[in-house]
Amino acid sequence: MSGNAPDAATDDVWAEPLPTALLVLADGTVLEGFGLGATGHAVGEVCFNTAMTGYQEVLTDPSYAGQIITFTFPHIGNVGTNEEDIETVSMAGASGVRGVVLHSAITDPSNYRATRHFDQWLKARGIIAISGIDTRALTALIRDKGMPNAVIAHAPDGKFDLDALKKEAAEWPGLVGMDLVPMVTSAQRFTWDETPWQWSEGYGRQTAPAHHVVAIDYGVKRNILRLLARAGCKVTVVPATASTEDILSLKPDGVFLSNGPGDPAATGEYAVPVIRDIIERGIPTFGICLGHQMLGLAVGGRTMKMHQGHHGANHPVKDMTTGKVEITSMNHGFAVDRDSLPATAQETHVSLFDGSNAGIQLTDKPVFSVQYHPEASPGPQDSHYLFDRFVEMIANTKKAA
Repeated sequence: MSGNAPDAATDDVWAEPLPTALLVLADGTVLEGFGLGATGHAVGEVCFNTAMTGYQEVLTDPSYAGQIITFTFPHIGNVGTNEEDIETVSMAGASGVRGVVLHSAITDPSNYRATRHFDQWLKARGIIAISGIDTRALTALIRDKGMPNAVIAHAPDGKFDLDALKKEAAEWPGLVGMDLVPMVTSAQRFTWDETPWQWSEGYGRQTAPAHHVVAIDYGVKRNILRLLARAGCKVTVVPATASTEDILSLKPDGVFLSNGPGDPAATGEYAVPVIRDIIERGIPTFGICLGHQMLGLAVGGRTMKMHQGHHGANHPVKDMTTGKVEITSMNHGFAVDRDSLPATAQETHVSLFDGSNAGIQLTDKPVFSVQYHPEASPGPQDSHYLFDRFVEMIANTKKAA
């Protein structure tokens, strides 16, 4: 045999593994990797999340509807999944997230709370994932060029219609002007009494509420409702399309404006008039995330699309009313333009990463909101005081009535 003849055994050993997943960006860039989770393809906006923990909560946060999440932390899935850390109100409801981009392959779970392997959980929830991606390089691209539209695709046989995927990514209109709340809001009204998880006890129940809060569901997270219940509130959740009359008929002591996905200006076309009515009636109101953005719109401000957004569990925010700094969890691609706010809207919180607005309160009404997620507890409980502040506002308003 000639010394130049191929060695079949060596060829087998060094054969390149077949890519079974692709991330196709709108500019035509194609990233190859290995598929996990559900098969098929989905289109969305690619963002990066810097959280090192909480991937299950992130992937069930309705605020991520329409997005493909790139985790910057390389090892995702190593503690498995369970049934207690899901954030969608409907345990069986579909996750809004379109896909997941990972650096490393998923390992077997190594946590006593785990009930299912992460890959199996992704399959069950219909979430497409790709591993083997240089997530640091992708994050750098997002920082330089902004959040790109893309298609994530998983085919176990490695066969893709690349031209069709590129066309779909290029033609997707993006999140600006897109109202995604209808796909994540509750279809009907319901009550909530579950309180936060306690070590060795699990979740509790609110049995003696002092106040009645109506929560408008734009994509609300379960732990927000739990913290409202723990703060002493009977919580009634209503759909995003609830009218002023629907809400007033419940005789609320306070109104909560929830988090949610998409462009606040688009959702605000039907939500802002209701919020404005609630504010004008002097009902104590508290907003988080999308609720904060639409509150800003309701008082006459504007919202704007961010270059790379804020997604992570390590964002420092300064409370301008106390001078304290909180470590917060954030998830938003739009922000309130502080320069557009009226004099009656006082800025209360500021991001220490980029100086963007992170909270407001009205000087003439019992109303306030924050851009971040105080229920997510990365601090771990730096921001839980906001729920107490809301309840105190309700109590003071009732006393003055």
